[in-house]
Amino acid sequence: MDASPIYRLPQDTLHQIFSALPLSQIVRCRSVCKFFNHTLTSPSFLHLLSAQPPPPPLRLLSLCPPHHHHHNRGSHSQSDRTLHAFDPDQNQWLRFPLSFLPFRAPHPVASTLGLVYLWADSPSSSSDSTKSLVACNPLTRQYRVLPQLGSAWSRHGSVLVGPPNRVLVLSELAALYFSGSTNNWVNFSSNLPSKPRSPILVSDLVLALCDVGSPWRSQWKLFSCTISTLQSSQPWSRLEKHEWGDVFDILKRPRLVKGIGNRVLMIGGLRSSFSLNASCSTILILRLDLETMEWAEAGRMPLEMFRCFQESSKFKVFGGGNRVCFSAKRVGRLALWDYSEETGKAEWRWIEGMPGSGDELFRGFLFEAWITALP
Repeated sequence: MDASPIYRLPQDTLHQIFSALPLSQIVRCRSVCKFFNHTLTSPSFLHLLSAQPPPPPLRLLSLCPPHHHHHNRGSHSQSDRTLHAFDPDQNQWLRFPLSFLPFRAPHPVASTLGLVYLWADSPSSSSDSTKSLVACNPLTRQYRVLPQLGSAWSRHGSVLVGPPNRVLVLSELAALYFSGSTNNWVNFSSNLPSKPRSPILVSDLVLALCDVGSPWRSQWKLFSCTISTLQSSQPWSRLEKHEWGDVFDILKRPRLVKGIGNRVLMIGGLRSSFSLNASCSTILILRLDLETMEWAEAGRMPLEMFRCFQESSKFKVFGGGNRVCFSAKRVGRLALWDYSEETGKAEWRWIEGMPGSGDELFRGFLFEAWITALP
């Protein structure tokens, strides 16, 4: 392979050849060999790409590896330092090595505008008492470390991110806010009625599901606040309308996913009845338009696909826009709901080739890869 003529080409010629490739192919070529990886991650090649008209972003579905808090410090595998992402348009997996980060076991949790946010141990810390959020661009290998936080935030806080460089870490009792205009965390009281489930950030609006029921029966409601009203003593309000009826009662263990624009997706098991231990007949996707405040059904998982999730007591939902992934233990693959705005129809299909054993319960997020994104 060393005798291949491509190794004898001038660097400028190599850069021009590779710069004409789609972004997804550049990422794949990095994994071919060390020579390609060195060439395609060099500052001169990245500068050439940034000087060209930016290619459209890669809209990828990225996996968060299962987060084990009690790992032996020496037991982290190389897969713990790789971001695995699936390209639904090309039906292929892409790998983004995170070995350029000087941290132990970086754990990706969120993304916005080409940046991935990760929890990481400080390289100088000998304990797990402090954690930092790190913003990085896996394409250019640039990163920025946000001010340190206690490890309790990484275990119990939900990380929400949005442009421009805004980060919110939310828990039941408090919220921390960080923006590009300041270099410190601002602490606000949260005072939610319960631990927020699958909170999302839509522009300046924060939405979360909270259980206001009893220990014997869950009752989910939708709560909202804006980032600006976080400073008030009662920032959260319950979103509800009489016309919604029993929309929250028909779903078992609902979750929220950010949709397109001002739309929100709520996803959960469709109860076969209103009894306490009712079984589910399928997984239902509802869509809320925040402008009209009206719900509509967006999709139902096909029965043959749902049978694979029916036997699992837990499943995870992640994605964004018009694509939602479903993960469960011992299923060995992901289910994908892919809705087309053009046709007004949705496709349900399986994603094969999961990293690792494929039996894990994966979380994830939507990652729009941009070569020009700066931490």
